[in-house]
Amino acid sequence: GRPVIPLHLAAFGAFDWCIVVGYMLGVLALGALVSGKSADKDDYFLGGRSMPTWAVTLSVLATSLSAATYVGVPQLTFRGDLSYLVMNVGGLLGALAVAALFLPRLYAAGTTTIYGALEQRHGEGGVIAASVAFLFGRFLASGARLFIAGIAFSLILFDDLNTSSIVLAIVLFGAVGTAYTCMGGIRAVIWTDTLQIVLVVGAALGSIAYLLYMIPLPLLGEGGIYEHLAAADKLVLVKSGFGDEGYDWAAGFTILTAFAVIPQNMGSYGCDQDLVQRMLTTSSSWRASVSLMVSQLLGIPVVFLFLVIGLLLSIFYGHPELMGAAAPQEVLADDRGVYPQFLMHHMPSGLAGLAMAGMFAAAMSSLDSAVNALASSLVVDVIEPLRRRGRAARGEPAEEDRGLSAPRWAVVGAGLTLIGFAVVAAVVQQGGKTRLIDFALGVMTFALSGLLGVFCATLFTKRGNVYSLIAALIVGALAILVLQNPEWIGWVKLSWPWWMLIASPLSFAVCCLGTPRPPEEGPAEEGQPRKL
Repeated sequence: GRPVIPLHLAAFGAFDWCIVVGYMLGVLALGALVSGKSADKDDYFLGGRSMPTWAVTLSVLATSLSAATYVGVPQLTFRGDLSYLVMNVGGLLGALAVAALFLPRLYAAGTTTIYGALEQRHGEGGVIAASVAFLFGRFLASGARLFIAGIAFSLILFDDLNTSSIVLAIVLFGAVGTAYTCMGGIRAVIWTDTLQIVLVVGAALGSIAYLLYMIPLPLLGEGGIYEHLAAADKLVLVKSGFGDEGYDWAAGFTILTAFAVIPQNMGSYGCDQDLVQRMLTTSSSWRASVSLMVSQLLGIPVVFLFLVIGLLLSIFYGHPELMGAAAPQEVLADDRGVYPQFLMHHMPSGLAGLAMAGMFAAAMSSLDSAVNALASSLVVDVIEPLRRRGRAARGEPAEEDRGLSAPRWAVVGAGLTLIGFAVVAAVVQQGGKTRLIDFALGVMTFALSGLLGVFCATLFTKRGNVYSLIAALIVGALAILVLQNPEWIGWVKLSWPWWMLIASPLSFAVCCLGTPRPPEEGPAEEGQPRKL
């Protein structure tokens, strides 16, 4: 067979580097451009609640895609089939539930972060506990996403997939994203995201067009690309999950898991500050709901583009007998980077740079929003309540710091910590055995399972207190841990879409066990969030 050769940068030329560097400088300039528009802390984190709905829509779409989509989704169809697409059913239904039930109540609370909406029922202690759960889960999940991005950047920058190279790529990339977010706050995040989603879609379309040009087969007809993919069972869209021995509970993408994943999406779109924060920058809950639903609808064709890329790459790399003289000379040593490797080795100059800038954009749009969301939650939900308690204990009057110093330092701290978690993910995942998309999607469920139960109990019942809230968060995380390790209790192995369907109702039940504190004990300071 053909030898496995080292990766090289032969096809990625100076013009491509100019495009990538130009993109990097562009987002930094955009961050600097909007850096003077934030009047105070709330403005820095919420954009004055005046951001255009269309821009927020594109920002939500860009953030929900990430480098996990850019690198991981082509990998799914390169190895498998189109069944991942059916998961959009749960995405749409979960987003619809959040748009109809969560967002109006979160807007009515009038708080800077979504966790502030818990204060009326659970007090500052409940807000701190929920925020800490979010911080823990988001650091892990975004660390995983940054690690996935690091794989691609390691290929480009250092010619290999050694752990040390991935780590250095993570550090370099993380610094750029943190820098422009620090300068411009949520405005920088949203406006750069609108630029970045255009790059991502353009890069995907360009890649598909060039792959169709490179593969010496017609798209349709006898002996065409479609026929070969269908014969290899790579065009399967819906899987029942049922076999001779009944239902396969470990199967990831089936018609049942498409519905089982609804709680996962409700958690992501309703309880995760990372995504909800940009929706709160619109002027009303209706505009926020529109931005969420339209972003979900737009996300389906965008994800499909990356699934198509993986299908075409499976012919390009996997069937030299079909490719003939156009067959690539290198053999994939590691399919984790199958799409980035194609971009580097085979895309023509200019198009390769555009596609690589698109990959940077996909990763950057997730990094910037995570850093901003982590900073807002850290400052508003953790540091300020603790500072107020300290001043009260010393008998000093309450003072709120509305300046931009603390938010910007929090962004820097969040960026550095996120880079640290990504480095840990790189070391843990160096074996490359877990599918990247599973790893990135599965890790946030530790926090979201408990948070979804807590928010449902708070928004839709009159039950719960700070103690039952904390217990619910712990139970949610422990339930996920047990579901990930079913051998501990001799239970059947379940794929990740089932986890929150089990864990979140448990968390909800535990939160409802608490008796709410009497109204007179609630905080009554000026600016207190309105009753939900």
